[in-house]
Amino acid sequence: MTVCAIEKTSATPFTIAADGSYAAHLAGEGEARYPERWTLTGPEPYAVPLPLAQPEEADSEVLPLTDGRVLIHRRVAERHAFALLYPTGGGAAGAGPRTGELQLGAVPAADGVRVTLLPPSPDGHGAFALAVEAASTTVWQVAGVPFGPERVARIPGRCSGGVWLDRTGRLLALDRELDGPDGPVTKAVAVDLRRGGEVSPLLQIAEASNDRLLLADPDSGLLLIRSDAPGELRLGWGVLGSARPVRFPECLRAVGATATPFAVQPGQVLMPESCGVALRVDEAGDGYGGSVAGLALWRPADRHVFRLGGPAGWLGGTGRWTPEGRLHLPYATPDVPCGLLGMTLPVAPPPPIRLDPIPLPPAPARPVPLQQAPLG
Repeated sequence: MTVCAIEKTSATPFTIAADGSYAAHLAGEGEARYPERWTLTGPEPYAVPLPLAQPEEADSEVLPLTDGRVLIHRRVAERHAFALLYPTGGGAAGAGPRTGELQLGAVPAADGVRVTLLPPSPDGHGAFALAVEAASTTVWQVAGVPFGPERVARIPGRCSGGVWLDRTGRLLALDRELDGPDGPVTKAVAVDLRRGGEVSPLLQIAEASNDRLLLADPDSGLLLIRSDAPGELRLGWGVLGSARPVRFPECLRAVGATATPFAVQPGQVLMPESCGVALRVDEAGDGYGGSVAGLALWRPADRHVFRLGGPAGWLGGTGRWTPEGRLHLPYATPDVPCGLLGMTLPVAPPPPIRLDPIPLPPAPARPVPLQQAPLG
């Protein structure tokens, strides 16, 4: 495993499709931004630019689908527009492929409404967006529906985050903020998108604690959580559907407030303790968007966190585990404009052996001279 110090990572999110086949991000700088799709299957990754006649705004979002198309979300006046981009073969000789665009429709958004894309749906072809208002949140399906964006859930409260809990794209976890007697409190809830957005509690560590779900693995049921229930912001883990309490390992305490898990090793069915977990460690802030300072690797069964550097040009501070335990990190440098660094989780050192003192046999009785022998 070769690792080097991290240079400044890309400020634009780098998103990997649900099956790991494609990835996408906004490439370019300043006012010359364009979507770029990476193909991750095959012997080496390669990138395909998807520019249109006009450059994209810096706040546009892109999300890859498993069929190779890239969803783009743009803010246009008082609405949020969605379209699918894909390379076509109609370019002039030597000019490369052109970009095709399929308009999907738009979601209206008044002032103060924040609309963001949710992580790629596990089914690979659907895409969802979150519209957050002052007192409620709407989940929109913006791709994979026949007649434009469709509202699939409306949830009381202000929601953020977004973690898929299954492989079908039915159960979505959101961090919901509600106003309480002592101020806002955030709790993770599960939303059933096939039952009209039915909401059920997911995390209730303590009554007044803020409990957020950061990542989940449907195969093993492993949940990665950030909560202030222990008295400070800590990283913890639990198992979906388990009656056991959330655990807050002491080895994660040093990075608990500034690290965000971004990838979990899949395929470990019913073995959450054996899943490799990759964490992005931020320089400052609460772990939600500070500049990346490093990489940490950990497994719930271990009592050790490996603090590492990452590749120069690490894109988005993200990556993907393979079921075999290989972590792939995307990076782009002047010499390697499209690269993946592979690494495995090192073997944790064994815990220190604590030896209880062995009791010594009693010393043999020393003969007492007759004149010193006790009387009676």
